[in-house]
Amino acid sequence: MEWLLYVSLAIIAVAFAVLVYYLIQTLLSMKKTVENVSATVEGLQKQVDGLTKESEQLLHKTNRLTDDLQYKSDSLNSVFNAAKDLGDSFQTMNRSVKNMSNTVSQKADENSEQVANAVKWGNVMLEFWTKWKAKKDAKQSTESFQSDSNNV
Repeated sequence: MEWLLYVSLAIIAVAFAVLVYYLIQTLLSMKKTVENVSATVEGLQKQVDGLTKESEQLLHKTNRLTDDLQYKSDSLNSVFNAAKDLGDSFQTMNRSVKNMSNTVSQKADENSEQVANAVKWGNVMLEFWTKWKAKKDAKQSTESFQSDSNNV
């Protein structure tokens, strides 16, 4: 029976050796995997550092662009305010012209009969003056014709 104990111990020793061998193989495989993961993490860290630097540069450029846009927007505000003031001035002027036009139109309607009479009398006076001038010119031309005939 003793030999059974030795055989059992031998089987246990062989099993333990096989277990240790596979455990070592597993640990070596895990070591390679961990090294690959470590290399991948280092590569990712470098990429993240590069992205961080680029993001910071992009953020600085964006801030400068925002500041520039704000400055230009503030500069344009004065132009828009001036345009608004000009529009308000035109609107006030248009109201004044409209009010004046309405007043003139109302006064013209009120005095239209007097204006018609004045135009009528003006036309009569113009015709009278034209006829008088024509007679005067005709009289002077006949007098000058007679004096020229007498001198001959």
